[in-house]
Amino acid sequence: MASDQTVLRIDYIEFNVADIEASKAFYGAAFGWSFKDYGPAYCEFSDGRLTGGFTALDKPRPGGPLVILYASDLEAALDATGKAGGTIVKPITAFPGGRRFHFTDPDGYELAVWSKD
Repeated sequence: MASDQTVLRIDYIEFNVADIEASKAFYGAAFGWSFKDYGPAYCEFSDGRLTGGFTALDKPRPGGPLVILYASDLEAALDATGKAGGTIVKPITAFPGGRRFHFTDPDGYELAVWSKD
């Protein structure tokens, strides 16, 4: 078993949406989620247990949200992902609150890994 430093767990789920306000209205009314805005193109949601985000920075991705993992060492996670057979589709980039990269697994599922550093 890997140490706690190398175990990555699902930390955040992100939906690309066409209209953040419409998404907030739907999920708020349907499920009682709460929201925190981070500018006009990003909104964090909470279902009371898990947080995630609505982003208007990319096109909607029917078929599923972006699953985001957390790593304390982003470069080590990037290296391990590539060595394990993942394909890096977006290199490490900064965003308000941290940095992240995107990869696809051998079946083509896209995920992201982020770190606060």
